[in-house]
Amino acid sequence: MICGVDEAGKGSVLGPMVVAAVGCRAVEDLAALPIKDSKVLRPKQREEIYGVLFKEFSIAVVTIDAAGIDDCRTRMSMNECVAELHAEALMGLRPEQAYLDACDVNAERYGRTVAGHLDFPCDIVAEHRADARHKIVGAASIVAKVTRDRAIWELSQQYGKIGSGYPSDPVTIEFLRSYIREYGSPPPCARRSWKTVTNLSQTTIRDFS
Repeated sequence: MICGVDEAGKGSVLGPMVVAAVGCRAVEDLAALPIKDSKVLRPKQREEIYGVLFKEFSIAVVTIDAAGIDDCRTRMSMNECVAELHAEALMGLRPEQAYLDACDVNAERYGRTVAGHLDFPCDIVAEHRADARHKIVGAASIVAKVTRDRAIWELSQQYGKIGSGYPSDPVTIEFLRSYIREYGSPPPCARRSWKTVTNLSQTTIRDFS
């Protein structure tokens, strides 16, 4: 089996991070699918490809919520946390070879880090922008993105308008600011270890002083 691994939501301030692994016997098996980096596909396209992937390919998905990410960051860097989750997804499929989207400035080092968490032999190739270079990683990118988008939608049903969950989204920032002002602390879906949340909490507290 050949595997591709990618994650969605690493830099988000709200909601989970999702790591997905997609496996196939040969990369040619993906030739008929219009797979690209998930970020350049429309939501409907991602959903359609997601459905095909789950029917025809081996899939492993690992999800870590905001509290889990905060806990990880008390023990290790974010990149090390992602490496552990990449390894966990790979252990769900146990391929002979895997292509990873590297979450470290040193791609080779990242590959070695992930390999160090595995309990089986696997030829790992870690590259930057692997989701654009390899269809198998692009497939994993789509599965991770769709899974996370669905999680964000579920959170929006609970909290109302929360935006994309990323710090660059004004809707997300306004949601956080309003929630902290009303309740005195960030929502459970927020990553409290993120500077964005810390700064908003301090600013909002000063509003009452």
